[in-house]
Amino acid sequence: MPPALAPRDIEEAYAMQDAFVALKARDCGVVAGHKIALTTSRMRAMVGLEAPIAGRLHARQLVRGPASVRAADYRRLLVEFEIAVRMRSDLLPSRAPYGTEQVATAVGAVLPAFELADDRGADYATLATRGLELAADNAWTEGAVLGEPNDNWRGLDLAALRGTASMNGEAVGEGHGADSMGHPFVALTWVANHLARRGQALRTGDIVITGSLVPSKFPQSGDRMRFDVGALGSVELQVT
Repeated sequence: MPPALAPRDIEEAYAMQDAFVALKARDCGVVAGHKIALTTSRMRAMVGLEAPIAGRLHARQLVRGPASVRAADYRRLLVEFEIAVRMRSDLLPSRAPYGTEQVATAVGAVLPAFELADDRGADYATLATRGLELAADNAWTEGAVLGEPNDNWRGLDLAALRGTASMNGEAVGEGHGADSMGHPFVALTWVANHLARRGQALRTGDIVITGSLVPSKFPQSGDRMRFDVGALGSVELQVT
């Protein structure tokens, strides 16, 4: 952004995000979920920020897998490999701050997911001075592809779950649930408290994607992608 228009602090960045999300909702539907980005210190250093950032997911950009997207519909498509949750009850700002155990009681289902994002051809060499603009741009999110919801997640060790990513049948990376701030619900708790500080709530039915377990990939037309999270299930994506 031109320096005179760029956000000067994180609050200005989120005010810009609010305005952008309101405009985007005209075409992409109401806000139906949330994301957390920059869950590792390495990623935060890359964009010059000291804390994670949040973004919103729109209803028409949340689809069930297996799914297909067109590479030509994005300036530059990138895909991330995440554990998502679906909320079964509200987390209201009046009850914040929340702890991880409180947040866990509000989770209905856990599921594997791809995040679809668009970096708009960003110059990664300059990102260390443009992290606030990333927040203003809704953390680049363009939705998510969701696997089958798992309602029996309480019997799983979510931190220990191993996620493996493949493209065209070949492994391209792996990670564990603990790679997202130690546990996916720690990331979820961060989102709940972030919203509460802004007078907002996590609502029943909301989808939250909790951070990528595998480095981002930049698929091209013709690529087939799969993310397998063991007992949690898998999700597939075709790029055309």
